[in-house]
Amino acid sequence: MANEHSPLLVHGVYSMMGDAEDSRGGSAVAGEESPKSNPRKLNTFFGVMVPTILSMFSIVLFLRTGFVVGHAGLLHGLLMLCVAYFIISLTILSICAISTNGAVEGGGAYFMISRSLGPEFGGSIGLMFYLAKVCACGVYVLGLVEAILDIFGKDQDSAVSQGLRVLPQGYWYTVLYSSLVLLLCLVVCLVGAHIYAKASFIILLVVTVSLISIIISPLILSPQHFNITHTYGNNHTVTVNPSYTGFNGTTLKNNLGPQYSLDYSTNTMMSFATVFAVMFTSCTGIMAGANMSGELKNPSQSIPKGTIMAVSYTFTVYVLLFLLLSSTCDRLLLINDYAVFQRVNIWPPFVTIGVYCASLSAAMCSMIGASRILHALALDQLFGLPLAPAAVTSSSGNPWVSVLYTWGLVQCTLFAGQLNVIAGIVTVFYLLAYAAVDLACLALEWASAPNFRPTFQFFSWHTCLLGIVSCVVMMFVINPVYSSASIVLLLLLLLFLHYRSPTSSWGYISQALIFHQVRKYLLMLDSRKDHVKFWRPQVLLMVANPRSSCQLICFVNQLKKGGLFVLGHVQIGDLDVLPADPVQPQYNFWLSLVDKLGVKAFVDLTLSPSVRQGTQHLLRITGLGGMKPNTLVLGFYDNCYPEDYFLQDPVFCEGDRGEGDNFGVDLPSLQAHFQPVRHAESPRALQPEEYVSIIHDAIKMGKNVCLGRYFFQLPPESKGIRGNDNVDTIDVWPTNLLSPGSASYADVSSLFMLQMACVLNMANRWRRARLRIYVCVESESGDQGWLAKEEQFRELLGKLRIRAAIKIVPWDNVARMFRGPNSEGQKVSEDFLCGVNALLKEHSSTAAVRFLYLPNPPSSSELSQQYLTQLDTLTRDLGPTLLIHGVTPVTCTEL
Repeated sequence: MANEHSPLLVHGVYSMMGDAEDSRGGSAVAGEESPKSNPRKLNTFFGVMVPTILSMFSIVLFLRTGFVVGHAGLLHGLLMLCVAYFIISLTILSICAISTNGAVEGGGAYFMISRSLGPEFGGSIGLMFYLAKVCACGVYVLGLVEAILDIFGKDQDSAVSQGLRVLPQGYWYTVLYSSLVLLLCLVVCLVGAHIYAKASFIILLVVTVSLISIIISPLILSPQHFNITHTYGNNHTVTVNPSYTGFNGTTLKNNLGPQYSLDYSTNTMMSFATVFAVMFTSCTGIMAGANMSGELKNPSQSIPKGTIMAVSYTFTVYVLLFLLLSSTCDRLLLINDYAVFQRVNIWPPFVTIGVYCASLSAAMCSMIGASRILHALALDQLFGLPLAPAAVTSSSGNPWVSVLYTWGLVQCTLFAGQLNVIAGIVTVFYLLAYAAVDLACLALEWASAPNFRPTFQFFSWHTCLLGIVSCVVMMFVINPVYSSASIVLLLLLLLFLHYRSPTSSWGYISQALIFHQVRKYLLMLDSRKDHVKFWRPQVLLMVANPRSSCQLICFVNQLKKGGLFVLGHVQIGDLDVLPADPVQPQYNFWLSLVDKLGVKAFVDLTLSPSVRQGTQHLLRITGLGGMKPNTLVLGFYDNCYPEDYFLQDPVFCEGDRGEGDNFGVDLPSLQAHFQPVRHAESPRALQPEEYVSIIHDAIKMGKNVCLGRYFFQLPPESKGIRGNDNVDTIDVWPTNLLSPGSASYADVSSLFMLQMACVLNMANRWRRARLRIYVCVESESGDQGWLAKEEQFRELLGKLRIRAAIKIVPWDNVARMFRGPNSEGQKVSEDFLCGVNALLKEHSSTAAVRFLYLPNPPSSSELSQQYLTQLDTLTRDLGPTLLIHGVTPVTCTEL
């Protein structure tokens, strides 16, 4: 991923960038070129209060305050104001918490959300927030044009210009004027953005003077009557005669309740939701101060204090203006004149200048802020080629391409023609962004990460959750259609980024939350409460070299039935004589192997002087709490030279190198890490005695043991088993074939075999395979007891709910070759072993996989080679075979 600290701007502080303030530029360049060129020099007032106040005193202050009071009345208007400020107050608590937990860099809300929630949420919310800024810029431009036409617009009913009213009006003229204003904003953003930034304090002074003139005007002006005419449709003209009464108790009483009526600009009926949507656009600048953390002398104090003071100040001003208007202007005046402050001012140019300054500065602020969000998205390369050009900057560091992108999108919004039309979209997008900030803070709080230590302490998960609920509820109250569409768009962006899997060094909050929840559930998973009804295989598969074990790894993945699956590997060595642990750097390669094979497995590696000791360690310590392996799976020990699976599967072919995964492991590195398979000259790393000792150790430790042979013959999973339902079978031989006299079909090991075969039959890949169980009998002995045993066995399968075909196999000829009971130290004859092998080939040659009984290993190491030779002869040339020895009860007949 691109450098996250790439400079965005080389000039000074953007005091007026609203929610998308970019502090990366100055600080990054200062750090690289001249450490003293841009020190932290802004205090709370200039660094936080000025940008926040100006962002919240947008076009709504001068052109829509009367509109809100007129339609909603004083009581509903104050309720709207309180709801809006309650929502943003909850979000401010989250902003203060996140921004005081570390430096907030370029991108504003996008930066905070992405670095808190990860690239998927960060990128999707960042793009949504960018669209909100684009629409907000369109709102401010249309508001400025509306203010201009109020003064200079020609009367639509008159063909003659009167005084200053020289500008023709109409939809396309509005689009034309808006485009010209937007072009001015574009030129300033491309050429003189730093000049605009430095003028932010002067703009605040002008706006303050305009506010003072509005407040003192009712004390000076006498009551007045006006004549206002509006045209609805083609020829429908309405004239009203509103009045300005000055401070009057009757006027206040008449303005207390709501009176939603037709909006003269959009010709639509207003409601609580539509009026609230317009009013809420004044509450969209609360993140301006948090984005200045890189330029503040003391950000941990300035951000909370400055933001809260700025919001308190704007709230006070809005309440004062609501009371002022409802006490002095009748409802007709408020509803029919957006520019009521100008009409009832001691010197109207005061308000005109304030409107022009506030709307033009807000438009430029939104364009600059939106372009910085887009530039940050492009630098992080979350959306690939479509946004790649937006990362281009000029020699001075100005992201001019992202400015052009933004200009084009804002131009599209201007075709709405009216401020009130797109105010709902802006409000919904901003509410969604605020909900995301609350979600980020909530996730950090719930994850209980030790590094989440914000210096701002006046928040809790309750405030975060309440903020999320408030934002989402108000979204749907304002406009259910826009809200639903924005959430669907957000989910689509989330899915796109999730499947694109962008690399991130920001950390993933999902991992922290998963860790937190898994730890709690693992503590609840009490091994003392285990019951055989809910038993499932939890497998430790020991892998010497994955090149020769991939088919067995995939097969065991099908066999685990939602249980724990761990790939274990022992590296021979002694940490005392090594400079560093050689095991830790290997994990990424093993995890990349797991990803490529598509298996759901963990990886556990260890360093040990011998494979036997390492396997003991893994059997003891692998897993956690009640989730520990109960079954050990080993590859078969024979003299065959393994095949290299990496040369068979296209996923591992050299021609399909790709670009590697998100963690720096590409295909050549993966192939180079795992050594080639053993060849004729290679010495065996494991001796027969040690191999058999590993089996013996596992049984002593109460673990079931499985030995897999010939699994390299299984086709890759993508090719299926064989494709013929009449051939795809799973064969089970539940008899101890090395000890005919001890045949029992209901001992622990036999039942374990049946359970494992049944589990395999439940897996998706093996679901259509048929299960066959072979019962070996001596039919010529004259003893008909085997018939009763067969019936008992069928009854047992019925109780165990195992659907299988029982095949009776007479093996009198083979049994005669067995010389007495297989006591310790007595060798089974070679003829008997070959006879059993021939019997297996005769009946199970077409099986996809076969399960055989694994007898107990000898306790004496001197007999290890003999034991392995017997197993080798028994299973020679059979095809994929799993030898199983079970030590734990796993079947249950209870409900």
